Amino acid sequence: MAEGVKIDVDTFCKRIKKLHEHWQVKREAAWAGANSLSIVVGASSEDLRYLKSISLQLWLFGYELPDTVMVLTKTELHVLTSAKKAVLLQPLSDRCLADTGLKFTVLVKPKAEDGSTQMRQLLDAVRAADESPAVGVLPKDKHTGKVSELFESLLAESQLPTVDCSAGLADLLATKDPSEVLNVKKAAMLASKVMKDFVVPQIEAIVDGDKKVKHSKLSTLTEGAITDPSTHSKLSTLTEGAITDPSTVSVKLRAENVDIAYPPIFQSGGKYDLKVSVPSDDSPLHDGVIVVSLGCRYASYCANISRTYIINPTKKQEDEYGALLAAHEAVMAGLVDGAAIAGVVDKAVEVLKSKGQDHLVERLTKNLGFGMGLEFRESGNMLSGKNEGVARAGMVFNVCIGVQNLENDASKDARGRVYAFQIADTVVVPIVGKEPEIATAGCPRSWQKVSYTLKDDEDGGEDGDGDVKLEDMTNGGVPSRKTLRSDDPTYKSAEQVRKEKQEALLRQKNEETLRRLTATKEEGGNASTAGRVVLDIVAYKGLADLPLMKDLLITVDQKAESVLLPIYGVMVPFHITTIKNVTSNQDHDHAYVRVTFNLGNSYDPYVKFPNSIFLKELSFRSSDQRHATSTVTQIKQLRSSVTQRDKERAERSNLVAQERLVPGKKVFKLPDLWIRPTFGGKGRKLPGTLEAHANGFRYSTPKNETINVMYRNIRHAFFQPAENEMVTILHFHLINPIMLGNKKTKDVQFYTEVMEVVQTLDGGRRNAYDPDEIEEEQRERERRNKINHEFSQFVKRVQEVWEKDYHDLGLEFDIPFRELGFNGTPHRSAVFIMPTVNCLIELTEMPFLVLSISDIEIVNLERVGFNLKNFDLALVLKDFSKDVVRVDAVPSKSLETIKDWLTSVKIKYYESKMNLAWKPILKSIIEDPDGFIEQGGWEFLNMDKSDSDDEDGEEQSADYAPSGSAEEEEEDEDDSDSDGSVVDSDDDDDGDASDEEEGEEGLTWDELEEEAREDDKAREDEGDSEGEQRKKKRGGGGGGGGGGGSSGAAKRSGGGGSGRAPAPAAKRQQR
Repeated sequence: MAEGVKIDVDTFCKRIKKLHEHWQVKREAAWAGANSLSIVVGASSEDLRYLKSISLQLWLFGYELPDTVMVLTKTELHVLTSAKKAVLLQPLSDRCLADTGLKFTVLVKPKAEDGSTQMRQLLDAVRAADESPAVGVLPKDKHTGKVSELFESLLAESQLPTVDCSAGLADLLATKDPSEVLNVKKAAMLASKVMKDFVVPQIEAIVDGDKKVKHSKLSTLTEGAITDPSTHSKLSTLTEGAITDPSTVSVKLRAENVDIAYPPIFQSGGKYDLKVSVPSDDSPLHDGVIVVSLGCRYASYCANISRTYIINPTKKQEDEYGALLAAHEAVMAGLVDGAAIAGVVDKAVEVLKSKGQDHLVERLTKNLGFGMGLEFRESGNMLSGKNEGVARAGMVFNVCIGVQNLENDASKDARGRVYAFQIADTVVVPIVGKEPEIATAGCPRSWQKVSYTLKDDEDGGEDGDGDVKLEDMTNGGVPSRKTLRSDDPTYKSAEQVRKEKQEALLRQKNEETLRRLTATKEEGGNASTAGRVVLDIVAYKGLADLPLMKDLLITVDQKAESVLLPIYGVMVPFHITTIKNVTSNQDHDHAYVRVTFNLGNSYDPYVKFPNSIFLKELSFRSSDQRHATSTVTQIKQLRSSVTQRDKERAERSNLVAQERLVPGKKVFKLPDLWIRPTFGGKGRKLPGTLEAHANGFRYSTPKNETINVMYRNIRHAFFQPAENEMVTILHFHLINPIMLGNKKTKDVQFYTEVMEVVQTLDGGRRNAYDPDEIEEEQRERERRNKINHEFSQFVKRVQEVWEKDYHDLGLEFDIPFRELGFNGTPHRSAVFIMPTVNCLIELTEMPFLVLSISDIEIVNLERVGFNLKNFDLALVLKDFSKDVVRVDAVPSKSLETIKDWLTSVKIKYYESKMNLAWKPILKSIIEDPDGFIEQGGWEFLNMDKSDSDDEDGEEQSADYAPSGSAEEEEEDEDDSDSDGSVVDSDDDDDGDASDEEEGEEGLTWDELEEEAREDDKAREDEGDSEGEQRKKKRGGGGGGGGGGGSSGAAKRSGGGGSGRAPAPAAKRQQR
């Protein structure tokens, strides 16, 4: 055995227990009454062998153990093997007894002996297990080697009765657990990828180039065993390792786990035998009907696929293939849990007869497929009318329908007169209530994708284009040589195909919207917000709690979190949460303190007690400027600390408890990473190390700052290698938010810089051919490639852990598709946004954009017009209570790419010439979902239909549309961008609110006054008339102010009821 091999103890115990229980329960029905089992595996062989004894070893141990004898009784499990393999099996003995109740005994065959002594001990154990022993054996498994031959001879000499237990073992292995099904899916994915991205291009290149390539040569190329590099060297380079090296077809599977299930089969030119055991012959590939079959194995689990490609088909062949494909899909659809296998086979015959293809029924293959797994062909699960069994969840079938010996009388070529069809797919039987899963669906089988129309030169005339390639022919509706698109009735432009798919999505989308909104309305649950309620806040419970004050001074009570203000000779307490802002302003020998209180509809007491009178602001004058400044500072610090504490409390109150991190036995590490968002606190930030443990990630820094990200809390994981960016990124979008520092977040990012973001410029111009410059660029490339490789290796190892232990989560690192990316502005700055398999993301700049495709309801492309360089993207989420996600200023050149991507991921989109106010729209839909659907649902966004309805009434006025000068057009465009827009006004309010909060933490009144004085003084020095007018306006503006305030304070407070102090007059005029 190879070094580092280790048997999974948990899997072994679970499966040996399943074997023992199955054997005891179905001993008479399936195991032929055997009361002990004897499984023998002989010497190893390089040939492809599918033996039940080897399959059982792979199922139990994960490896084939040559020259090993295994005997199972009711209470004991005995294994005879060599010394090296005995060391590998020894750790199983203790756990086996504890978990299954079976005593596990390992017998070691001495190296210098034949093992006959130990074999007799095994036979004695069989005799002791039962008074009338019956040994279950596998008589059809033929092994070679001294160990197997000696044990078989000793078993025969012992005269112990034997029975065939093949049927019981086949029934046991027929149903696969989730990990086994995952291995089958990986093998099927590889098979479909090789067929689609390797076999089909090869056939197209051979036929288009009129090359002579043997079937056997194609089989060898596909298998990856290139024996003659001199022939078709270019093809050899492209095809080497197509199956045995999955990376050649962009499949991320470990090559050591991959193998062929059988040599790939290519058949054409009138010679067809649809058996899997038939090898490819030496006849050259014929451009008629080409049948291709290939099988792959991943971790010893098999998958199969077959496709038929037809060149220059006739109408008869099209009808026959269509009927066969319909029968094939009927069989696959019928393979559900509990379905009778014979009934499923009968469906195929019924479909063929209903299509008027009775002659195909006579030419059908004997069986329509078989079960698959560790054995390529499970003899007990044949898809035939004689099989009385039923399909069970977890079974895997190779549904293979073929017809042969068909004749094409219209063919002028003798090799093209006889042909055959075969279609095969790997199908997984689902649990009750779900449809069967076609694991090889990645390779298309529709008529448009397997048929090619390639006219001969003599048909095309002298003007035929000899450079036209096969892939440019009518594969999927593209016209053939010497035919125009207008002559082909089946031709559809990309825009037409896209519109048809979008129309099909409309009804589905409306039904989903109605169903979801109706369910939400019935539940009627309103999400509660956690945190402290303002109405429950009490400064002091009674007068006795008030502190004793000697002087009437503004006092801050840190313990009670209150501020005591002198009003009419009485100290009145105010809790700090009632105060909105406090400012200080100095005027000669006095200081003015202005206290602004919370007010308005956003303040809970104001809404609950609408008839009460609330203080808006108070102004105080003090002769002690130092005390005034100190008091304002204390109030601001208290307000900031209380607000921050309440915010953290509110965020932590609804956090979901995470599981405890389990340290892994083998920990993968990625050092020197930075984290975003950053940890809270002051001080210099340091990079840390990301570790992958058994059930989650742990990131730690040298300052003992740690954060755990559990695997089960990850919704999406992304790996973005550095190409055009300065950083390589690992990003996790979580299901439930976690606390990072003092903030709650659902996005955690780990990154490292691949080059210096800030570079020192020496001011001199450097030559493009400067050796130092070239060497520096080379170092940067090497560093970028090295970091990308380190991240890639880390991702690959973590992915293997997920596939092994967390396959139920379906976690996978998504890599963005750069070719589908586009520029846009989702927040404040323009960034490059890229789709992935499951999301639309932007991870380079904060705040991040991570939008799951499954959360998107519809997309509206706004401000789309021929005269505009940009448009906006409005993504409406399925949760209508959330704001619409907007991406503004998307270049118009990305419009078609975005449309194609949205159609490919089955998202309905619309176009409009202006922005829409989405809040009232979504509110009306939530209030009346039935009425929304009755009025056409989302079709109200279809501007094309509304334009066509009004076309008759506007036809005359549309005929005359005078165009003004260039300046007028620019003004109209500006107006359309501003006045013509109906964007939500709430967004502007939010922006003002955020500006107001920023203003509170910005310049003080002293700084603003000083800045205004300097501006005014500069204008007075200039002495122009415009400056005089501004000076007069500043002196006369203002209004009545708060009580007790100076004239400056009165001017500022008289600016309106917004509660926000406007800037000094000089600054306002300048703006």
